[in-house]
Amino acid sequence: MTQNFISQKNIPTPERLIMALDFPSIDEAKAMVEELGDSVIFYKVGMEIFMSGDYFAFIEWLKARNKKIFVDLKFFDIPATVGRAIKALSSKGVDMATIHGNDSIMEAAAKDKGDLKVLAVTALTSLDRGDLDDLGFQCDVQNLVLSRAKRALSIGCDGIVSSGLEVPMLREQLDHKLLVITPGVRPVDNRVEDDQKRVVTVEQAFQNGADYIVIGRPVRDANDSKAMAEKIQRQIASQF
Repeated sequence: MTQNFISQKNIPTPERLIMALDFPSIDEAKAMVEELGDSVIFYKVGMEIFMSGDYFAFIEWLKARNKKIFVDLKFFDIPATVGRAIKALSSKGVDMATIHGNDSIMEAAAKDKGDLKVLAVTALTSLDRGDLDDLGFQCDVQNLVLSRAKRALSIGCDGIVSSGLEVPMLREQLDHKLLVITPGVRPVDNRVEDDQKRVVTVEQAFQNGADYIVIGRPVRDANDSKAMAEKIQRQIASQF
């Protein structure tokens, strides 16, 4: 029997779904939020929206609608710069933000995060073994993810972003000490080709130990986006 690592954290179930607002314009993102209504509470705003302009005005717009916000910009620069960026972001009422990089970068972010939850990226879900070879990482994906998770925990980060495939190992090694946010989730066990190589289903993600899941295209590209979001919320609720 497969071991079950269901999240033990006190997180309202509807907030465990984070919808990725990967749109080229703020207007398109707003239209999606309005269409989804109360079916989604938590939103990820990333680089594509950042480049469209008025990023922080959009964050204020989401906050005015009582939405939670995950800033996914994967801050990576010299430690002092990342620390100042995280400190500035913490004043915006954002709930989570991602960082990348080594121990000193994570330390600077953890020091200045305030109430903002800092998440360290382990290995992007778009990477496979061949990609890691190209980047010069000789260890396997699981060892890389575990190493980064252990360092993030010891340094004071709140959580990590990790493929659902590696989460059981993280729970075995680190229990439930870190928040784990899992992207690359699909509502059904399909094999549609896209740029996410290490994917899991909604049920698998939570059984493996994820605290939150990030879903974008399956909701965005559905014929009825709200109905798809509601379906995913029912799948999540069935696990808790």
